[in-house]
Amino acid sequence: MGSPDAVSLRAWHPPIEGVREVLHARFADHAYPPHVHDTWTLFVVDEGAVRYDLDGTERGALPSMVSILPPHVAHDGKPGTTGGYAKRVIYLESWVVGEHLVGPAVDAPVLPDASLRARLDAVHAALVHPDDTLEAETRLHAISERIRRLLGDRPSTQDGATGADELAEQLRTLLDADLFGTPSIAAAARTMGVGPTTAARAFRRAFGLPPHAYVVGRRLEAARERILDGVPLADVAAEVGFVDQAHLSRRFKALVGTTPGRFGRAAPRR
Repeated sequence: MGSPDAVSLRAWHPPIEGVREVLHARFADHAYPPHVHDTWTLFVVDEGAVRYDLDGTERGALPSMVSILPPHVAHDGKPGTTGGYAKRVIYLESWVVGEHLVGPAVDAPVLPDASLRARLDAVHAALVHPDDTLEAETRLHAISERIRRLLGDRPSTQDGATGADELAEQLRTLLDADLFGTPSIAAAARTMGVGPTTAARAFRRAFGLPPHAYVVGRRLEAARERILDGVPLADVAAEVGFVDQAHLSRRFKALVGTTPGRFGRAAPRR
């Protein structure tokens, strides 16, 4: 893992409501002193192991685990093996999970669901790409709902007033209204009067794909029209909601099977 003092770290604040910070880090020997956050700390260990004291009880985290530390509760952290550790962390605002679940999280910070690790990996993969923010948000809301259930929260009954098909149509209308901007599942769900995961599930049942895939597909549809009209690729990317031309190219090739440049050159010359 490199020299004894090797450190690799990336931290950022994604434009997702409820996410305070994302941290991807590798430490050879760093030990955190006792401290508290006012956020939930949702983390996985990718290499090595982490030992920590949470509210006076010694705990550990291995690569097979998904762990969550509650807000306002003292904890520390140190390498659990020689060679250090690598971890990925999402700091969630306290309301995302709910402070009423602090006690259960102190008692059992390792979440007992084998499927969560792969689902959280998918969130982190989306978080590193600015154009995948809607995907990260949608996936994270579903994980947050699952965490609340694992910590003993009761399912909400507030989402049953509107039919699933109607919810799906409402969400599609809201996504279309901000197609090239920064659509948010949380914001749309508030407008609809339901939870984000309820809205996303209704959409997928009705249209056969998740909201983020719908948005990307519509953006690429608009990009194709502009490319065939001869609009410069950098302008196309900006006009249809991609961060830059490289991000447009990545998504375009995945869907169409070729690059935007080659697609444009294939158009008949006028």
